[in-house]
Amino acid sequence: MTSVVSYMEEVQKKVDHFFKNHFLKTDPKLERLFEAMRYSLLAGGKRIRPVLVLASYEVCREGTLDSGDSKREEAALSVAAALEMIHTYSLIHDDLPAMDNDDLRRGQPTNHKAFGESIAILAGDSLLTEAFFVIARSQGISPQILLEIVGDIALASGGFGMAGGQAIDLLSEGKKISAEDLEYLHQHKTGCLIEVSVSCGAKLASVSPEKMKAIRIYAESIGLAFQIADDILDVEGGTAELGKTAGSDAKKDKATYPSILGLEKSKTLAAALVEKAVGSLQTFGSKAELLKQLAHFIVYRKA
Repeated sequence: MTSVVSYMEEVQKKVDHFFKNHFLKTDPKLERLFEAMRYSLLAGGKRIRPVLVLASYEVCREGTLDSGDSKREEAALSVAAALEMIHTYSLIHDDLPAMDNDDLRRGQPTNHKAFGESIAILAGDSLLTEAFFVIARSQGISPQILLEIVGDIALASGGFGMAGGQAIDLLSEGKKISAEDLEYLHQHKTGCLIEVSVSCGAKLASVSPEKMKAIRIYAESIGLAFQIADDILDVEGGTAELGKTAGSDAKKDKATYPSILGLEKSKTLAAALVEKAVGSLQTFGSKAELLKQLAHFIVYRKA
């Protein structure tokens, strides 16, 4: 069994290679825009969402390899890369002065610091729409599954998903909100894109309805656990370690799990969610080991 760290490094290389090839040729008149897109896309990062797409696909795929599998694997990589593009767009916009007003991301100046606010906004817009172009031209997926995936990702990214969660996050700054409202906020702001990464991988593998139920429980659990871990890291991590300004949530008076439940209760809740995620995968037997390792990594990572 490949270690989770080795697997993640392998996926990172595949995704970076995909981006370098995809953005190899651009219109010279648009070079500044595409430079800004590449700047944030290739700045590093753990590629958690692509990792979850490909890991879910591998765990859910049944039977032996056949002639169509190479095309489906290419399609899975395209979907994985598209989700990273959407995530990166969200980070570019999230860092803007009108939102979180951050100066550092992944250890380098934020996009608007490097390229100006106007180009940063357009780079984010372009990454979001380019992501759906990448998915739409994927081969080896049935039209029905392709439409489902496009719909799922659009829902997870928009007002009823990530963007809606970001809006609630901004509107909750400086206010006391309940633990239930905080869970709703995090499920949308972060959880939706994590969840759809896992479910898309499973759909690409044509997983059975019974196993999809288990995958959804896993995805919902790690989606919330991921954000709780982020909240904890913002308290305990350092700027150099995190690649962004440590302690920024407290400075902006954001609603977080440590601020509402306390640090130790937050850690206990994150650990419980990991156990729930791992327990949901029994139906997959030993094949689920990769997803189990990823659940533990998500919560116990150091950055």
